[in-house]
Amino acid sequence: MVLNKLTLFILIFSIQFTYSQKVNWVSFEQAVELQKTNPKNIMMDVYTEWCGPCKMMDKNTFDNPLIAKFLNDNFYAVKFNAEGTEKVSYNGEVYGNPNFKSGRIRNSSHDFSRFLGIYSYPTIVFFDKNSKPIAPISGYQGPTQIEVYLNLFLGDRYLSVTNQEEFRDFLAEMESMFKS
Repeated sequence: MVLNKLTLFILIFSIQFTYSQKVNWVSFEQAVELQKTNPKNIMMDVYTEWCGPCKMMDKNTFDNPLIAKFLNDNFYAVKFNAEGTEKVSYNGEVYGNPNFKSGRIRNSSHDFSRFLGIYSYPTIVFFDKNSKPIAPISGYQGPTQIEVYLNLFLGDRYLSVTNQEEFRDFLAEMESMFKS
């Protein structure tokens, strides 16, 4: 009887853990530092506080336990406020938001966002294992949409996709984590 209760407890705990997995968000500097000891690509979610599609992406995409697990296992996930005040050190430069004005709904763009060429939100930026930007993906991405990019930018896979035909082949060979 005690063994059955223990088994049931372990089963319920493991199911809850699987379905309650959250993305382990880190700062950009933390991700760059982590790459030194455990090289992985970086996925940066660039958002703003007022952005409705950004909030939808948090709820529908990043709160999805399958996406969260895939991100945690394969990438360093960074959440970056494109209108925030956080200082970012990158390649010997320090980026900030000197025109930030407290109390505003919309604010000036962060210098790091401008450096990356980001002017719409949400935007996902992938960086390689050397912290070099690979590609920005603008707009809302649901779980099945972002899954394509997560698989493409996993490791160095993207380097072998140089034209539309290779991209079609990549899509045909990709195994979805979402079983239909």
